[in-house]
Amino acid sequence: MTETAWVRSPVGRADRHYATRRGTKSVLVLVPHPVAGTRLFDLLPLLEADHRIQVVFADPEAGDNWQAGPAFLRAHGGVVLPWPQARRSEFDLVLAGSTRGLDDLAAPTLLVPHGGGFGQYRPWRPPDTAVPRARRHGTGLSPDQLMQEGRLRADALALVHDRERALLARECPQALPAAVVTGDIALDRLTASLPHRDHYRQALGAAAGQEVVVVTSTWSPRSAFGRHPGLFDGVLAELPGDRFRVVGALHPNVWAHHGAWQVRSWLADALRAGLVLVPPEDGWRAALAAADYAIGDYGSVTGYAAAAGAAVLLEDTPGQPLLDGTPAAVLARHAPHRRHDRPLPPQLAAARKARDRNGIPELIRGLLSSRPGESGQLLRRTMYRLLDLAEPARAVPVSPVPLPVPVAA
Repeated sequence: MTETAWVRSPVGRADRHYATRRGTKSVLVLVPHPVAGTRLFDLLPLLEADHRIQVVFADPEAGDNWQAGPAFLRAHGGVVLPWPQARRSEFDLVLAGSTRGLDDLAAPTLLVPHGGGFGQYRPWRPPDTAVPRARRHGTGLSPDQLMQEGRLRADALALVHDRERALLARECPQALPAAVVTGDIALDRLTASLPHRDHYRQALGAAAGQEVVVVTSTWSPRSAFGRHPGLFDGVLAELPGDRFRVVGALHPNVWAHHGAWQVRSWLADALRAGLVLVPPEDGWRAALAAADYAIGDYGSVTGYAAAAGAAVLLEDTPGQPLLDGTPAAVLARHAPHRRHDRPLPPQLAAARKARDRNGIPELIRGLLSSRPGESGQLLRRTMYRLLDLAEPARAVPVSPVPLPVPVAA
């Protein structure tokens, strides 16, 4: 996008003579990559039906844009402002799933985690004892992430768990006044979807009597898919098609970095063999609501699968650090680990026994959110506080996720 790029905008004064609805408060949603976008789109229903608010979108430029970002925004039909235009405009609230672009904006900002909370190690930042402790973990709660020249980058920082507040107090105590423990809206929407399990199973093509196995991988070379290119082919080869429906869910960064064409090409044999692949933008929660089993790595989707009640079999990821007390670390202790030199069906049966014996779903749900069922209410309250608007009287919508639309083979 060049500095001269400009679009007609419902925000600001330049094009107000075109506006049908005037005097609205403006909300800018920053989507630097689809991972942030998918989480922020969970928040937007909290603003729906409010004629006092106009929402627009932007992809903050920093010279290393994800290819999938603009396509993600276009697919949702919102007004997308070029970054040069967005950073020169005035907004009443900025919603962000990462810190990218925040230093160029002066509006009140709500920063939310874009996957399973802030308090976990990032796959590209393993602990390094050669650097100071506050910069060592790569949890997203360190001063280099939250502060810029002594100033907080966000006016409100949404945390999913009280554990994260304690971690923030150690890592970046300057940010504590901005911290709000809101719970996890992704988990709340997944929970709201569980009563519709049969509908999701039908959308995924699962027949009566079939068990749904979700195979999920995060990104990075240490991920399950990074370590095992034949991950999906192997599962399909071991599980009889008349008894099992195998569903694949890859982290959006895999799609964004390598491209949708390449992902489909790599998985062409698996798709022909019956793999049901959900798209990166949505579908993973619907798959988890339908799942009987989940085979996954340290990624957040594996934790959500456990919380949804699936029996979890873990793919080992040597060298991937896990932060004590997080869902990934607790799962690593309580769920069985897959052995590729042993038959898979007995290992799935062992995963089911471990789930029931250890009470894994209840355990992981308690680790994913300190405010179960309350996230919509708490996030909406925070957004309207920053907007300086009275909250609507209408109920807070936390709806089930849509039916999945699998990727075509």
